[in-house]
Amino acid sequence: MHYESPVRNPLILGDKSYSDITNDIAKPVESKAPRAWWIAFSIAFVMFLWGVGNILYTIGTGIGVWGLNKTVDWAWDITNFVWWVGIGHAGTLISAVLLLFRQKWRMAINRSAEAMTIFSVIQAGLFPLIHMGRIWMAYWVMPIPNQFGSLWVNFNSPLLWDVFAISTYLTVSTVFWYVGLIPDFAMIRDRAINPVQKHIYKLLSFGWGGKAKHWQRFEEVSLVLAGLATPLVLSVHTIVSFDFATSVIPGWHTTIFPPYFVAGAIFSGFAMVQTLLLIVRKIFKMEDYINIEHIEMMNIVIMVTGSIVGVAYITELFVAWYSGVEYEQYAFLNRATGPYWWAYWSMMTCNVFSPQFMWSKKLRTNLVFTFVISIVVNIGMWFERFVIIVTSIHRDYLPSSWSMFSPTFVDIGIYIGTIGFFFVLFLLYARTFPVIAQAELKTILKSSGENFKKHHDEHGAH
Repeated sequence: MHYESPVRNPLILGDKSYSDITNDIAKPVESKAPRAWWIAFSIAFVMFLWGVGNILYTIGTGIGVWGLNKTVDWAWDITNFVWWVGIGHAGTLISAVLLLFRQKWRMAINRSAEAMTIFSVIQAGLFPLIHMGRIWMAYWVMPIPNQFGSLWVNFNSPLLWDVFAISTYLTVSTVFWYVGLIPDFAMIRDRAINPVQKHIYKLLSFGWGGKAKHWQRFEEVSLVLAGLATPLVLSVHTIVSFDFATSVIPGWHTTIFPPYFVAGAIFSGFAMVQTLLLIVRKIFKMEDYINIEHIEMMNIVIMVTGSIVGVAYITELFVAWYSGVEYEQYAFLNRATGPYWWAYWSMMTCNVFSPQFMWSKKLRTNLVFTFVISIVVNIGMWFERFVIIVTSIHRDYLPSSWSMFSPTFVDIGIYIGTIGFFFVLFLLYARTFPVIAQAELKTILKSSGENFKKHHDEHGAH
């Protein structure tokens, strides 16, 4: 019996058998890295080292090397923090939510999306630490009761909830990612010729033998973790939005922030998955597994979440006007027409206008166009955070204390460094772990493989 509808396009192209899948997916791990990989890695590594230099300079000299001033005392660092947390959102969504909804198209992309989640949350975690200035005091944010006498962290502060939310998110995502990797580690262990490599993968695979009992436990654990991770998709970015929404600053004090931050996070996360997958499928020749069908599905998610974000922007403007609070009205007028108007309109163009092209099937299945849009969306989401943070505080009630923020080379250097660090981690991951969950792919080969579908359709027609 086949439950797959004939209308659906195949998810695995070419005349693939089970052993072909194994060979194709083990190939990047077992063979030498292609030249394109080395070029990308070198560029990312240089960016990473530049960032490390700037971070050390910041810690050695003090936060004064950033472009902050008395009015704008929170800018580039928190923008990057929220941006990175947002990018980490698609991984858990693709893995957990789509697993619970039994979506077959997640199989080829979930591994890379989960890896991306972990690496981007690591980047986000760097910012609050460097932002302290005295990084060796970082343990003071932990609620250690007796060591500090009556000195406690402020439990009312959303910044503390951030610490808990993001550490939980990182933990659950890492466990989820690792559990999914176990059958693939075992596959590489069994194929390895080099004894050192064999031993490393033997340790990583936890004695997996592919027995029915192993698979049963694997399925159960995956479902439990997916159930745990699904509320995290909603809660993490909601808590990040509370950093702003619980304050009383016009432009921040908005109840619409939690859902709109979550939509924006999924939006930027999917765009980043799209960017990475298009690179991965090209470098490692995975076109048969990550095909147009996957890319189109993801573009549809980008289009929907982009439209939600657009509605949120318009709602904000409407509420500012309708509330009759002149400070709130001024905050939004200043965003659109003030000295930072270019950031506001970049945000609007990239986030609201550009995803609307995805309504056209021709465009959303075009790879070059998709690649460009995926980068444009992430630029737009960076501007969104910048606009919310900087334009809301650079002009407040006292015109005498108005000021502008412009980043220094250190601000920019640290940001470039985290992008480099992210790609260093991602490229190393692509060389040492199977990029696609081959064990899961094999479960859909009979229902979604091109050759099986063709065969079935011919027989079904008679």
